[in-house]
Amino acid sequence: MEYIKKENPSLKSNCGVFGIYNHPEASIMTYYGLHALQHRGQEAAGIVSSEYNKEKGRNVFNVHKGIGLVTQVFADHKILTDVLKGNAAIGHNRYSTTGAADNKANVQPFKVNYKDGHLALSHNGNLTNTKGLRKKLESEGTIFQTTTDSEIILHLIAKSKAESIEDKLLDAFSHVKGAYSIVILTDDKLIAVRDPHGVRPFCMGKLGDSIIFTSETTALDIIGGEYVREIEPGEIVVVDRDTIETGDVKSYFMPQVAKYHHCIFEYIYFSRPDSMVFGEKVDKVRRQLGKALAMQAPPPDKDDASDSNEKKVVVINVPDSSNTATLGYFTKSVKKNKNIKHEIGLIRSHYVGRTFIQPGQDKREFKVKTKFNIVRGVLKDRKVVIVDDSIVRGTTSKLLVDLIKKANPKETHLKITSPPIISPCYYGMDFPSKNELIANKYNDIQGIRDELGVTRLDYLSEENLLAAVPYKCDKTGYCTACFTGIYPIEVEEFNPDNKKTFDD
Repeated sequence: MEYIKKENPSLKSNCGVFGIYNHPEASIMTYYGLHALQHRGQEAAGIVSSEYNKEKGRNVFNVHKGIGLVTQVFADHKILTDVLKGNAAIGHNRYSTTGAADNKANVQPFKVNYKDGHLALSHNGNLTNTKGLRKKLESEGTIFQTTTDSEIILHLIAKSKAESIEDKLLDAFSHVKGAYSIVILTDDKLIAVRDPHGVRPFCMGKLGDSIIFTSETTALDIIGGEYVREIEPGEIVVVDRDTIETGDVKSYFMPQVAKYHHCIFEYIYFSRPDSMVFGEKVDKVRRQLGKALAMQAPPPDKDDASDSNEKKVVVINVPDSSNTATLGYFTKSVKKNKNIKHEIGLIRSHYVGRTFIQPGQDKREFKVKTKFNIVRGVLKDRKVVIVDDSIVRGTTSKLLVDLIKKANPKETHLKITSPPIISPCYYGMDFPSKNELIANKYNDIQGIRDELGVTRLDYLSEENLLAAVPYKCDKTGYCTACFTGIYPIEVEEFNPDNKKTFDD
């Protein structure tokens, strides 16, 4: 059998954050929350819990984190029951966008002790003025323990001369630029902070009398929690004992921007389809993207009306990220073209772990041959329409097309539910530098089509993409920098080649 794994090393998820307050099994709830957010980061995971110590007469912070998946880092359940005690906890799934991936010091949550007690932090996103802030803090005597941008936030909070934690946060984040959805744990509070542009998804939920902050609503579903609302862009939400007793959360706001800039790729690819982000169900939006693409680039007709039913044009998805978009594409297309069928042409293996690479083998090619298998009877002698979410370098797409061609289809049509990616992301996604992107290697779609070896290639246009996504209020807007090269948030040391300037 021939297998292919859809794993583009250039298109990787950002981090996932989770926090819960006032739950007797806070660390266990956090574990399950991180499990539901595993798609947002697979390099490392960690949990910090807050426990009141009667002997010391104060709260203590317990921490456990490590390299690997959530199930690997917390393989011993006693870590959750005997080590991470307490009724409040925060957790983090890491995908490195700044800082070395294999450096254990960079694994979050980060924890510090300062003059006012304990602080722990989990951060999703990227700061865009990291170098300037780090240089300034170092000149003032700050000693950094990690190479990540997230640690800078902790130092800004700890060094603030403001009195209350709320004012310290407002002071600290007045110096910060970029994208961030952050949970912060103090001795007696759980705090959520979201950047004024609302780049990354972030929401609040509840479970009985417990309050939860998390990147996606799927983390609420797994523990039986209830969605309450989005954390507003620029909002700082503080939960403490008074919140539990009165039901009132305390909100503080940073200076507002004219338009929000939600990451549009959360809808296209990154978020789970069973989540609700930016106030809308991801599944619904992805179906709409598929429908928009069907209207813009419909499937081909079969050659002869007398052909048997078996010779119809087939529409297939690339599991799992394009599943729902493909449904949208098909349901819109079949209304006008009855000669198409929705088929499963690729079977995904869900049991692929770390694979031994033989010396001399091309590692990337070997990796992409471990995840998918073709269903030859579905593809042979047919016009095959492949719906996928994006093309970055093009390496994986080419391998996928080559595999499908081994089933001897009559034609291969590749439909992409996003525009061509021409620029890297500075806000928490890992796209490569500009010259590595396939859309910049060719002057037109024809060149990309020839490189991939497909009969026809269609991208969803930027105009149709923006028309398909939801607008919840007058301030709703989207970051499309990866398609346009126009960055809504100032990027430190921006250069004309759009190469990343962070310590990656």
